[in-house]
Amino acid sequence: MMPTTSSRRAAVASTAPAPAAPPAKRDRTHYLYIAVIVAVALGIAVGFIAPDFAKELKPIGTGFVSLIKMMISPIIFCTIVLGVGSVRKAAQVGKVGGLALGYFIAMSFVALAIGLVVGNIIHPGSGMHLTEAVKGVGHTQAQAAAEGPVDFLLGIIPTTFVSAFTEGQVLQTLLIALLAGFALQAMGRTGEPVLRGVEYIQKLVFRILGMIMWAAPVGAFGAMAAVIGETGMDALKALGTIMLGFYVTCFLFIVVVLGTLTKLVAKVNLFQLLKYLGREFLLIVSTSSSESALPRLIAKMEHLGVSRPVVGITVPTGYSFNLDGTMIYLTMASLFIADAMDQPMNIGQQIGLLLFMMVASKGAAGVSGSGIAVLASGLQSHKPALVDGVGLIIGIDRFMSEARAVTNFAGNAVATLLIGTWTGEVDKERVNRVLAGELPFDEKTLLDEDGDEHLDGVPEQGGEKELAKA
Repeated sequence: MMPTTSSRRAAVASTAPAPAAPPAKRDRTHYLYIAVIVAVALGIAVGFIAPDFAKELKPIGTGFVSLIKMMISPIIFCTIVLGVGSVRKAAQVGKVGGLALGYFIAMSFVALAIGLVVGNIIHPGSGMHLTEAVKGVGHTQAQAAAEGPVDFLLGIIPTTFVSAFTEGQVLQTLLIALLAGFALQAMGRTGEPVLRGVEYIQKLVFRILGMIMWAAPVGAFGAMAAVIGETGMDALKALGTIMLGFYVTCFLFIVVVLGTLTKLVAKVNLFQLLKYLGREFLLIVSTSSSESALPRLIAKMEHLGVSRPVVGITVPTGYSFNLDGTMIYLTMASLFIADAMDQPMNIGQQIGLLLFMMVASKGAAGVSGSGIAVLASGLQSHKPALVDGVGLIIGIDRFMSEARAVTNFAGNAVATLLIGTWTGEVDKERVNRVLAGELPFDEKTLLDEDGDEHLDGVPEQGGEKELAKA
């Protein structure tokens, strides 16, 4: 029997070579981060060569960080609403939040203890001399700090539903997003169209963020030139001991404490995780602000394989409560000032002061320059005689803030992975593939365009994961 026309076509189709896959788009964003490195080097050079001119460049760096902060509230809102709204049982969200807060408090104690040990070993303030010029600085900084725990708690409640977005308060946005997420959760299938709309908004804000990132070299140049122009080398030489001690302490905390936890709990090599977040660390160092990398941390931890509810709750909360670098800074700076003023504290006084500061630091979360403000307010409240010495550390606070920001960022990245592991909300196979470079992060959209399969691929807790199954 003669083959039919359709069968001949089928035979030809079966033997014809498959059409070539479209060429993958080249990731050109690595040029952006090379430009950031070059810009930082140029900023340092300009700061030394023309310090007066360099000081005038500060608004450039401030403007870039402000552009990033502009996107933080909508990104946090979308991430939490999508995460919480997709979980069937509110108890799951409460479990993640409670576990996160418990972990944050425990790590704060660990960070304080490490700073206490190193500070008592190196005695960084010995040999310093207090001058009249620096005495008024501490009192000025103390007045700029947060007012207290009651005002802090009341400050979490926004004036209006929309003001949480306009005032740029992370915890206010977190509250509104949780309420919206729980409301959509209770609406069931009726809320599905709203969830889809929020998902489209999330894609929009991440795309805008990707566009803003191309201004990073300009922002890094302005920020670095300004700080070098203002500080120069005098402060670095005079206060090199505490700077070096602080940097070494932060390094030990990240490698020993966070590295051990990451390996034992999540079975992940810390250095692989830090390499995965390398561009974010570069951004933090160049702008001296961990907030500049907050939106990218949310996107990257979701891409890594941690579920949306865990990322959405842990990362914003951690930026207010998981301040490991700040804890180390408060410890060593307090000991430095006490030694410099020839008023050394015994161990009991040190522990009392630092426990007080740990509580005070939570009230100053999100305040620009919060490290030095909390230090001054803590000394003012607990040991006023030491406030005069805060001016000694002002000169190098900008350089110490970089180590603070890097340590805080690393601590929040590790916390997200650990809490996801403890709650069973991590796709471990995807984590290994992402860290091995098999699933590269989309630097253009900052989101996965494959339908976010990995978010639904996380092992379900009793069928609580997807709204479609509600």
